[in-house]
Amino acid sequence: MDYIDLKYKPEEDELITTYRLEPSSGVSLEEASGHVAGESSIGTWTDLSTMKPDIALRLKPTVFEMDEESNVIKIAYPRELFEDGSMPQILSSIAGNIFGMNAIENLRLEDIKFPPSMIKRFRGPAFGIQGVRDLVGVKKRPLVGTIVKPKVGLSPKEHAEVAYNSWTGGCDIVKDDENLTDQIFNKFRDRVAETIKLRDKAENETGEIKIYMPNVTAETEEMMRRVEFVKEHGGRYVMIDILTSGFSALQTLRDKNPGLAIHAHRAMHAALTRNKRHGISMLTLAKISRLIGVDQLHIGTVVGKMEGGRKEVTVIQKAITDELYGMKSTFPVCSGGLHPGLVEPLIKIMGGNIIIQAGGGIHGHPGGTEAGAKAMRQAVDAEMEGVSPREYAERNLQLKEALDKWG
Repeated sequence: MDYIDLKYKPEEDELITTYRLEPSSGVSLEEASGHVAGESSIGTWTDLSTMKPDIALRLKPTVFEMDEESNVIKIAYPRELFEDGSMPQILSSIAGNIFGMNAIENLRLEDIKFPPSMIKRFRGPAFGIQGVRDLVGVKKRPLVGTIVKPKVGLSPKEHAEVAYNSWTGGCDIVKDDENLTDQIFNKFRDRVAETIKLRDKAENETGEIKIYMPNVTAETEEMMRRVEFVKEHGGRYVMIDILTSGFSALQTLRDKNPGLAIHAHRAMHAALTRNKRHGISMLTLAKISRLIGVDQLHIGTVVGKMEGGRKEVTVIQKAITDELYGMKSTFPVCSGGLHPGLVEPLIKIMGGNIIIQAGGGIHGHPGGTEAGAKAMRQAVDAEMEGVSPREYAERNLQLKEALDKWG
């Protein structure tokens, strides 16, 4: 079956994918493109006696762009191929068996353009950027967050104390790390109860609204029990490792909790995204996450310790914040190797509509956690006031100590 028509103009209601495709030795780009289009839809390795003409007419996708130099192809898929509101089914089609075909040496799903009718079948973020800002009461500046460190090993009371010191120092947000869930040394329910209790204390003392994001990642039914526990104890937020939990679990979490804000951690993403010749781009994962409905998503820092260049990170930022048929935006989270000395370049690159999430850059401060939180908040305030970090540090000891240590 011929899936290639370079004169074809996609319909508004079709899903469009962009792949970077390297054929196997002896296979042409045209042949490999046809294999990708067929395997991801109605085709298989041979002709079928069961293939009715009307099936091909209605459901055959079309390869409508092929660039021989870049090996980039674009495929338009009829809307009817996909189940309404099911991200797992969509990905089983356009990111499924095609990655394992012999005709393919390397394949990378670079981008997806969802049609309006498909977008409207997903809930999107419950709060979005403006909703999160309203919740925290911060109108313009970047939100300041931290991750309790060390990642694992603290008891519930020790964990809560670190969170409390972070809040009183000036953090808006404290979250669990991606691999802290319900270990024997720090049981989930004990940790949540202790930390929310000190969250309330920090709010009373500072007059600011504080957010705690417990990691509810687990088998789906247990995850939902943990979510209920958080809500019963006055929690406003939860965090989930979206890739290790799976998009089905994420959809369940979002659909069942319309009044709860969701922070999405992208742990494991680099297994799919880091190889620029094979896998799935972070841009694609970010678009999927926004449709399902996360309110916050880690996207990279450009200036921190994690891989991801300026162009890639800012394109992702744009994808989750641009207008999308009335769907709320997702708040970009920058994390990974950040400290007060990196706040100025980070905001210059990313702007003020970001969440700055620092772990070691707060808890590694010479004066401890509270001083580290103050330094980070001072660095943000300096940028908002248009003052250089070094000048601001002349009258803010905590920022000076941070800059002296990390530069």
